[in-house]
Amino acid sequence: NVYCKTHSYEQSCLEDCGDWLGCCCLDGEVFGMLRVVITFVFALMLSATAWAGNWNSGSSSSNKITRGNFGDFTRSLNNKKYGYEVINDFTGTAPTTKIEKFEVRPGDCSADIGKWSDCKNDRERSELSGEKDNYSGSEHWYGWSIYVPVEYPNIYPTKTALGQFHQKDGPPAFMFQNYAGGYWIDRNFGLTSHKKQIIANKDFKGKWHQIEVNAKWHTVDGFFIVYVNGDEAWRFEGQTISTSAVFFKYGVYRSFMVRYKNSKGVKLVPAQTVYFANVKRAKTRDALKPT
Repeated sequence: NVYCKTHSYEQSCLEDCGDWLGCCCLDGEVFGMLRVVITFVFALMLSATAWAGNWNSGSSSSNKITRGNFGDFTRSLNNKKYGYEVINDFTGTAPTTKIEKFEVRPGDCSADIGKWSDCKNDRERSELSGEKDNYSGSEHWYGWSIYVPVEYPNIYPTKTALGQFHQKDGPPAFMFQNYAGGYWIDRNFGLTSHKKQIIANKDFKGKWHQIEVNAKWHTVDGFFIVYVNGDEAWRFEGQTISTSAVFFKYGVYRSFMVRYKNSKGVKLVPAQTVYFANVKRAKTRDALKPT
């Protein structure tokens, strides 16, 4: 070969060829092994790219998730494969044939280097985060359906959020909490000022619930109206934003794990699994319907 010397297989390929292992073994068995390794690594890279595309925007042909005009979503501080999956509707009653599964197991914490650490702040999560901002002064309709299985454990006094409108460069504006049971709306801004149970605990598990939100984001004259299964459940008028924009996150986000551990005298908080379907943003309520 014009680039490299020929070596017997007993000789070290690194001796005369610097630190590129393949350059001196183009005619031997080592090259054959190297070629297999390179092919395998390349295949892994393609697979990782395809898998990433699934959870970013649901663009896989078999697991396509459409979210109205929301734009792309990315995973937030969790890269466990079991943490997020697009699966077939096993309930038979979801509004779509494909549903999104979120699972958090004990110890599922991570960090956004230089910004935030769930591990250091006693949090665990599996969420998707919307990349498209909802700017101050804008008005939108939002919708999703949520299914909490019968076996889902409540971990109060640890807080579990199952959806949130988080401010850009600021605390969450509105959160959807599990609290001691059921589904609650929480006007937050870093410290809860208003909260109301919008689905009773006895009705929460084992069935799909449709949530719709009509929000105008404004520092003074905004509104935030929540509908549950078609009926208005909560209305707030006034400040709905304190920064320039908000973005939507959904999945399972749990805070202050130590509260549950101390109250139960245990070392681990149980795993939780929740399902979402037909997550959308639109200009009109009618456009939230499944397509």
